[in-house]
Amino acid sequence: MTKNTKGVLFALGAALAMSNVYIFSKAALNVVHLAQFGFYWFGLGIVWNLIYFFSFKKQKGIKQISPRSWWSLSLISALEMVGTFLFFLSLDTIENPAIVSFLSNVNPLFVVAMGILFLKERFNTIEFTGLAITLSGAVLISVTGVSQADSLFVPGAQYIFMSGFIFSLSTLVAKKQLKYFDASYLATARLLLLFIVAGISVLWLGLPVKIESEALLNIGIGSLMGPFLSGILGYLALKNIEMSKATMVRSVRSLFVLVGAFLYFGTFPNFWQIIGGLFTIIGVLLISFGKLRLKKDVSNT
Repeated sequence: MTKNTKGVLFALGAALAMSNVYIFSKAALNVVHLAQFGFYWFGLGIVWNLIYFFSFKKQKGIKQISPRSWWSLSLISALEMVGTFLFFLSLDTIENPAIVSFLSNVNPLFVVAMGILFLKERFNTIEFTGLAITLSGAVLISVTGVSQADSLFVPGAQYIFMSGFIFSLSTLVAKKQLKYFDASYLATARLLLLFIVAGISVLWLGLPVKIESEALLNIGIGSLMGPFLSGILGYLALKNIEMSKATMVRSVRSLFVLVGAFLYFGTFPNFWQIIGGLFTIIGVLLISFGKLRLKKDVSNT
């Protein structure tokens, strides 16, 4: 098996694992409060992440982190904490997790825009076309019909766009700082912040800590398959193929979520939302392909 084939298979595995986040977190959010969900989801996430952390001996690099990098780590973690909260808030609000997955494909749009504005990154016609198609798809998914003036957009769509914008800010900082510390440190710090905030929210709102066993099972499966397994498979994918190729392969995640949502919840987007979802996938593929072309053009000059 070639290195490229292994990378593609790892990326597909990461996409399948990540699709479980949408399915199992939505199943849990249907029966528990967002704060209760966060307390267990991020608490278990810390456990899975620490297993990964020590299995790959990531703790050895902590002493090499400079004070300045600690500040950067704190800033990125805080941004990703807010972005993650908004993501799960959208899942809690939007009935069909497939719509959330389709809308999440706008994240590369924000990342590319930030790179162009602040990092002076180059982009080509293919990337620009991908951005336009992704944006068109997001609009098609979000707009529910002009006949309903009081609910022109899908309730909860705003949280996805806000989340994507905040994640792009964290990516902007991370692009300059991740070379100074391992990405696993960021994941651990983000989970700790979210766990603390969720725990305080549970106490503040007077919610019971004990939740239904079915919800706890869904949280356990989702938190293990999603952040933990997808993170490991994504890391292995990047060791074998370029990031742009991995992004292209992982864009099929939305199709996995579409099938899973139908099988698990019996929900299916309407015709225009499916068309919009396909637009977002095509847009992400074009953006990634454009980055590959740009990288080859630069290497040939």
